[in-house]
Order: sequence, then C-alpha cells, then structure tokens
Amino acid sequence: MDVTEIERYIDKVYAYAVKRTFTEEEAADLSQEILFTAVKGLPRLREESSFEPWLWGIAGNVTKSFRRKQGRQRAMYSYDMPEDLSDAGGLDQENEELEELYGRLRRNISMLSAMYRDIIILFYYDNLSTKTIADRLGIPEGTVTWRLSEARRKLKKECVKMEESALRPVKLQLDIYGSGNFDGVKIPFPTAFIDDALSQNILYYCYDGAKSTEDLAKLCGVPAYYVEERLENLVKRGAVIEAVKGKYQTDFIIWSDKYGIYCEENAEKTIIPMVDMMVAALKALASDAGKIDFYKAEKKESDLFYLYSSMALEYMLHHYCKLPLPEIRENYDGMCWRYLGNMETGTHKRIRFALNRCGNMGTKGHYTHTVYHGIDGIPWREIMYDNYINACEDILLTGSSDDVDSTALAIQSEYILRRENGELFVTVPAFTVEQKTAFDALVEKYLSPLIDEYNQLTSSFIAGYKRLFPKHLLEDADRMCRNIYFGLGYVLLAYAQKVGIIEPPTPGCCCDVMLEKR
Repeated sequence: MDVTEIERYIDKVYAYAVKRTFTEEEAADLSQEILFTAVKGLPRLREESSFEPWLWGIAGNVTKSFRRKQGRQRAMYSYDMPEDLSDAGGLDQENEELEELYGRLRRNISMLSAMYRDIIILFYYDNLSTKTIADRLGIPEGTVTWRLSEARRKLKKECVKMEESALRPVKLQLDIYGSGNFDGVKIPFPTAFIDDALSQNILYYCYDGAKSTEDLAKLCGVPAYYVEERLENLVKRGAVIEAVKGKYQTDFIIWSDKYGIYCEENAEKTIIPMVDMMVAALKALASDAGKIDFYKAEKKESDLFYLYSSMALEYMLHHYCKLPLPEIRENYDGMCWRYLGNMETGTHKRIRFALNRCGNMGTKGHYTHTVYHGIDGIPWREIMYDNYINACEDILLTGSSDDVDSTALAIQSEYILRRENGELFVTVPAFTVEQKTAFDALVEKYLSPLIDEYNQLTSSFIAGYKRLFPKHLLEDADRMCRNIYFGLGYVLLAYAQKVGIIEPPTPGCCCDVMLEKR
C-alpha cells in the first residue's frame, strides 16, 4: 500500500484525537504520533483490506501511551521543529519520499487544527452559513459541515454557549480619531484588524473591568484557547492592554447608553441657570455681527444666529477652556490615533459635538472650510476638500472658476448653486481675516463676562461625567470632555428652542463657514 494514501485519513485521525484530548495542541500532537507510527508500520501490513482496522488499532495503542506522557514535552513529533525527524527511531533517513510525506502531514495537521477553530468561530460568532465559510476558507462545503459536526461533539457544552451568544451578539461600531494616512487597501483602516465578532465580544466584556482568559471564555461561551488567539491580536493592535498579570482590559472608549442616560438626567438642568443670560449675550453678538460686511451666502439672520453661536463657542473653547487636552501618542503603525467604539441603542441622547475642518492647498491655500455638527434641527454636512474650496474661493473673488471638474462636483454636493441665469453662487458664508478679527472682538465683548459662570457649571457636569469612564482611560475622557465644554452650549441652544426663546433653524439649513487663513 502506498504510504501517501495515509494522507486521506488526516481528517478522521484528527477528529479521533480531538475527542480524546483537551486542547487543539494536544490533538495535533496525538494526530501526528498516530500517523507517523502508521507510516513506520505500514511495510508490515500484508492485507490492504485490513488497513482501517489496523490503523485504529495503532491509534488506540498510541493514545494509551500518549495519555501517560501528557504534560511532558513531545519534542519528537512537534510539527514546528523539523530537525527532530532525526530522532524518530527506525526511520529511513535516505528515503526522501517519507521525508516529504512527514512534512506534508505536519503542515496539513497544523492547518486542519486552524480550520476547526476558524469554522467554529465563523459559524457561531459571525453567523455565517456553511457555504459562505467554505468560500471564505477555500474548502468544500461538505468538509465544513463535517468538521463543524466533529467540533460540536468535542465542544458540545461550549458550542451551546456559543449558540446562545450568537442569538444576542455584541455588535460594536468601530472608528478612530486623531491623524493617520489610510487608503483602505495597502494601508487598511486599523479597525479592520479587530472587527470580527469574537474580538468585539472580548472588547465589550473587558471594558468596565479587567478580565482573565478564563473569565472571557465563560462570558463569550468559547474555549479559552480561542480567546487567547484573539487577545494576542488585540494586544498587538493596541486595542487591549494587560492591566495586571493575566488580566486584560479594553484600551479605548466604548460609548454605551450609560453616557446618554447621564446626559439626559444632568445636562439640561446644569445649563438652565444661565440660559437667559447666555441667549441675551448671543443675540446681542448676532445683532452686531450682522453689521460686519462678510459674505453671508444670503442666509436668514435666524440661521446665521446658529453660525455665530457656534463660532463663539469655539472661540470660548480655545481661549477660556481650562480642561486638559492630552496629546495622542504614536501607535504601532507610527500614526497618532485612538480607537473609538459605539454600542448605543439610540434610546438615550448623549451630548454630541463635532467640528470638522479642512484647508485648501496648492497654489492658493487661502481658506479653510469648517462644519459644525450637533445642533438640533441642522443636518450633517461633509466638509469640502482642497479643490472644492479653491473653486468656491475663485467664485467669491471673480464669479467663476477655471477648474470646471471641481466646480461641477461642488455643485453636485450643493456647496455651489447655478442660478437660472447661469450665475454661480457659493452657499457657504465666508469671513476674511479682518472680518473674523472683528467677530472675535464681539465675542470677547458679550461673552467674556459670562465665562466664569459657564466654566463653573460645565466643570460640575464634567466631573460627574468623567466618573463613568474606566480609570485607565482618563486621557481619552479628557479629550471627550473638551467636546462637552462646547456641546453644553448646544444643549443650551436646544433648550432655548424648546421654550421658544430662539427660532429653530430653517429645515435643511447647514452650519458651516469658510475662513480666510491668517
């Protein structure tokens, strides 16, 4: 009988070993011992029809010996130490065919072990069909079904837990903030390395407190060695830290409903004491700002009020906020960014504020485009990039732009409109340096008298908010709380809308501005 025929029994021998061992490493070791013993003994087999009973007889004898040696080093048959072949007593070292066969057996068993692991996770945690798993792993669907069945027998209790977990999966939305240069292909977005379902469960369970591998295995409903593999990758990717020896904790903020609940219960009542004074100051600011001869993009004064208020809050943030702003440290890829997770249900409204800004480059480089997000009644708008800003600048200065392609794209995105008479019209207000300086002076005039009280109220709210974050994430919490300083101003505006002190914005109105660079 040709010794290469033994390769056809790798799956069955491995399944046999899985049933009689406790870890995938032990199953791989036992499989190799059975198969190598069979290879050595094959020349003594006279009847080919007796091969299978003979093989399982060898498997039984090897397993008994293996069990006596459990816990000791199995160097003779370690598939990652090929130099140990010379110790496999009685082997013909000149027989290249056997040498090649042993190498193939080692590789195949190693891959088979990984196949079982991957199939279990893909089926139970990612909820993929056997057909999809087969396509992803590049193996027949029948092989997937068979290996899944064999793994279930060994891991019956664990698979039940995994199935229960799959019925109520923890699903995180992952993002980053900071700086980085990712093209999605050659340089994948960092979250691509940690977005499998089991990793997300680990990140969730490790968030509020450090957990051991054993803790995570119980919580996730999978064997510990599956968790170990994911933890190794999560640590490598900077998503998890070893908080204390043998215990791991998620190393970035994961937003959940508890933050929204705190905001709902405390934000409005925190800011109410100064609503009347703040709105009066913002209205006075708006009245005088309207007299500055900047490009208003034909916006209504009631809509410009929200732009003035946003610009004023940003000025306060940069000039009067005393909260720390820690630098973001360099990551494993040499770029400065931090992960951010979200598993909010949408039931509770957290204070959200975002300021997006981009400047044009090239031969001009005169303007930036800023978009303010988070005001009730004002929709999200993308920031303009580079040539779009150049086209808008050209139109503001001369009424047209030579960059036909960028102008067309800017029209498509409604940064520019073409009137019925063919005239081009920029939809974004714009300030020159001198006009912005005059505006900042008005902010100082009307809002600086309120700064001390505003800082006191926001500090009280933020102190309680920071207690919601795990202690090792205080730097991240500090960065988020800088946003709260600004965001509480938007809470104030929302309350003023609700009680009728200010008009709501026009439906579809955006809150953005072009600012000339200094």
